[in-house]
Amino acid sequence: MSRKIRKAAVIGSGIMGGGIAALLAAAGADVYLYDIVPFDLKDEEKNDPAARNRIVEAGMKGALNARPALFYTKKDAARIKTCNLTDDFDKLGECDWICEVVVENLKIKQDLFARVEKVMKPGAIISSNTSGIPLAKISEGRSDAFKKNFLGTHFFNPVRYMHLLELIPGAETSQEVLDFMANFGEVSLGKGIVWAKDTPNFIGNRIGIQGIGVVMQKVVEDGITIAEADALFGSAMGRPRTAIFGTADLVGMDTMVHVADNSYSLCPDDEMRDTVAVPQYVKDMVASGKLGDKTKQGFYKKGKTPEGKRFKQQIDPKTGEYTDIEKPDFPCLAAAKAKDTLAEKIATVVWGEDKGAQFVWKCTASQLTYCANRIPEIADSLVEIDNAMKWGYGWEVGPFEAWDAIGVRKSVERMEKEGLLVSAKVKDMLAKGNETFYKMDSGKLFYYDFASATYKEVPANEAAISLAAIKADNKVVKTCPSASLIDIGDGVFCIEFHTKMNALNKEIIEFMGTSMDYVDENGVGVVIGNQAGGMPGAFSAGADLSFVSKLAHDKAYSEIESFLAMAHAGLQRATYSKFPVVAAPYGMTLGGGCETCLSADKIVAHADLFMGLVEIGVGLLPAGGGCLNLYKKMIDSLPGGTAKEVDLTKFFISSFMAIAMAKVSMSAEGAVANGHMHPWKDRIVLNRDLLIGEAKKEVLTMVSSGYRAPQQKKVRVVGVEGQGMVTAELYNMQSGGFLSEYDAFLAKRIAFVISGGNVKTGMEVSEDSILKLEREAFVDFCKEEKTVARIDHMLKTGKPLRN
Repeated sequence: MSRKIRKAAVIGSGIMGGGIAALLAAAGADVYLYDIVPFDLKDEEKNDPAARNRIVEAGMKGALNARPALFYTKKDAARIKTCNLTDDFDKLGECDWICEVVVENLKIKQDLFARVEKVMKPGAIISSNTSGIPLAKISEGRSDAFKKNFLGTHFFNPVRYMHLLELIPGAETSQEVLDFMANFGEVSLGKGIVWAKDTPNFIGNRIGIQGIGVVMQKVVEDGITIAEADALFGSAMGRPRTAIFGTADLVGMDTMVHVADNSYSLCPDDEMRDTVAVPQYVKDMVASGKLGDKTKQGFYKKGKTPEGKRFKQQIDPKTGEYTDIEKPDFPCLAAAKAKDTLAEKIATVVWGEDKGAQFVWKCTASQLTYCANRIPEIADSLVEIDNAMKWGYGWEVGPFEAWDAIGVRKSVERMEKEGLLVSAKVKDMLAKGNETFYKMDSGKLFYYDFASATYKEVPANEAAISLAAIKADNKVVKTCPSASLIDIGDGVFCIEFHTKMNALNKEIIEFMGTSMDYVDENGVGVVIGNQAGGMPGAFSAGADLSFVSKLAHDKAYSEIESFLAMAHAGLQRATYSKFPVVAAPYGMTLGGGCETCLSADKIVAHADLFMGLVEIGVGLLPAGGGCLNLYKKMIDSLPGGTAKEVDLTKFFISSFMAIAMAKVSMSAEGAVANGHMHPWKDRIVLNRDLLIGEAKKEVLTMVSSGYRAPQQKKVRVVGVEGQGMVTAELYNMQSGGFLSEYDAFLAKRIAFVISGGNVKTGMEVSEDSILKLEREAFVDFCKEEKTVARIDHMLKTGKPLRN
């Protein structure tokens, strides 16, 4: 049987159910979204379909209005039909997959599945998104055929953004079902698959809540403030900005306490059970309604003073009162900031000698031992634990990867010296002469398997390419502090940026030129991509503003013009090279990052793509070919040869508005709508792990199809007539308060560039002439005090200045 998920049902329309339904719709499935009929219907409402669907409609509305957005594009909502569990129950018999996301109540789930079994079609997959109830209990009383197709599919919230999907086999789930769901989850839904055992809280929440619990307890013992703990367990340790307490506020204190109570009550034999016991001050917070972001107060309290000034305070665990936050200041954090790699930063914090470092060490030592002791209880390998924490909690490295960075033998010796609990498995590993949990061998990554006491290859999708692993196999053919050229096989090379936020600087521009020379001599094509961490991460956040600021303050205008000319030459070379160039963007792809993609033959983008030309926010315009190439991309969406026969005004206006309004897509689908991606030539990939591999495939496909470099030709423009249309609209927008006077000044010049300058409507002009207009406008803007002020404000605050 060839399985397909063409129609699915999601039972439960809360934020989790709505997120799963939105993801399935994005994958092309038709979805029935279910909830119950309200219990409190009035007599006159009992036969009213709208009233009977009130709950599910509210859930659907919540999913559509969620922030951050659950839908990649709201067009996907048309694939979802709302239903109730009374009138529409038989429709479940049409579905290939039925996913239950109802309240965490065993009887409710058991009763629901008893009903489902009566209507489900033969072979349909049934799953539960439970996070704490054993699957064996949920499926009690069901037939063998039901159990064969039943498993746990535990998504993390918000479903669109959290990469993790824990798959939990039941004792009788067929291997064919498991294999299918793993492939469907990874390729069609874009998730990172982790195999969990049927144990309380599975992997991510079992490990995560223990780490949170230890920190919640030790802040009181060690006299560390909430803000200090979050600073210590933030970026220096490879954790998200929300760290520990910010994450708890984001998730919700009631949810976090529920997960902790589950671990405590359902794991009586856990040797470190006390570390998940919820401290009294946290119980008091929940009892008083301090539940986190949803109640606007939790570990942090945010708001505005009567004068309208924003404030953020932290709770004092000893008093239960909110206090002002002083910027955390620990020597270990200052030292870590100076380090280049994350591994160095982690080691610097853990091995520091100040109060903050001692706190981090005690909390980290506890969690490392806990993780090792959970194998094979919750997972068969340490890889599953590492991936669960990276993909479900947004860590840049998993606990065992962090342990390697800290030093396994050195840390175990310290644990023993201080009388801390040490995992016997790890001591045995060291006794056998194995010093690390991971190691590279012949370009492949291996992990230490406790069961066999040997190293095994880390399993991965064959389509996935790990740049880190390839680099460790000495496949870097050229490098500099800002970028590398990596041989990814079959004659294809990857140009990888590795500056902060992958910002473009002069060194990267120069490096791209020499890399193109190398590939022309030694390869068949190029992928421009990287695999920087973070959610959503940054393909490239744009040009290095500090570089531009310095030149502007120094009035080095000729140097600015020379830099732009070099950038234009480099990006034009990518456009017209004799070999294919494919860009693989994801996450933040702004300014120069967007322009880099626009210059490529093709874009293979991750679904979560926040792409836009945002230079007007700092008083500039796209001057890396952005004005030219966005307009060209929009024209290229026309059927071949029709550009001369159509009115190009709408394409000009669309290009102008995208740049003048600094439009940023909220997804790759949005990038298509904004004109940054071609509607049928470019591709969207849901799994970021597969992005570089899919981009490489596109390069090889173009090569095997007999790639021919595009010919440079003149561009038909709208000229002065288009500028007149824009000027009138800018006047209206400025009068309505939508633009400042300076915004309007910048926008007029942007329109001048895109329209081709002082030429007649319908003329064909050279690409070089438009690029020259870009450079001239950029230099002129750098001479303006208000532009310099915008740049400096952005560098200082990270926020745009409207002046």
